[in-house]
Amino acid sequence: MTLNLILGYLAGSISMISFMPQVYKTWKIKSAKDVSIQMFILYTTSTFLWILYGIRSNQPAIFMPNTVVLFLSITQVILKIKYDLRDKKAQKKLDGNK
Repeated sequence: MTLNLILGYLAGSISMISFMPQVYKTWKIKSAKDVSIQMFILYTTSTFLWILYGIRSNQPAIFMPNTVVLFLSITQVILKIKYDLRDKKAQKKLDGNK
């Protein structure tokens, strides 16, 4: 295994791990009000493009970890949408009771 390959897998692993706390926190507290949906949509798009690049250039150190990051990014976007919709419904209900 070359140094470049080791660095690639290490960078990819750190990218994967870096997303886990945010996704876990969002799921645990059932809120994503402080999460930027625009940032996660852009990041998800970027990650998808990195996967395509890694596959087309036959670089598993790029496409393998980014596939996990893509899953985590999509999960975060889904949680953001889910909890924001829930919060809007709850706010409408509160506004209706005034």
